[in-house]
Amino acid sequence: QVQLVESGGGLVEAGGSLRLSCAASGRTSNSYTMGWFRQAPGKEREFVAAITWSFGRKLYADSAKGRSAISRDNAKNTVYLELNSLKPEDTAVYYCASSPNYALGSQSGAYNYWGQGTQVTVSS
Repeated sequence: QVQLVESGGGLVEAGGSLRLSCAASGRTSNSYTMGWFRQAPGKEREFVAAITWSFGRKLYADSAKGRSAISRDNAKNTVYLELNSLKPEDTAVYYCASSPNYALGSQSGAYNYWGQGTQVTVSS
């Protein structure tokens, strides 16, 4: 199994920034792609960004392009999501997830391990 622990969420004013972290442990050899998703109250979980451990290939949701940056530190088994120019509508629980697939994917079904989530709240 792969264990994922997110951190870095919090309360921030509109226009501010946050850097979320996701530390992976356990059988990380079974993890080829890492993704970030978010779920706002009353809404479905949606894809934000993904990155491969090898080569660092990236994929972003259209809504995340230009305001988000995903990165990874292989030595620390940690993936980061930098959120900039935050808006109140970015308020959500942000989850990281691990996929055994080499291909970058935006569908939650492609990911088989999930963290517990970290709350991001953006005030207006």
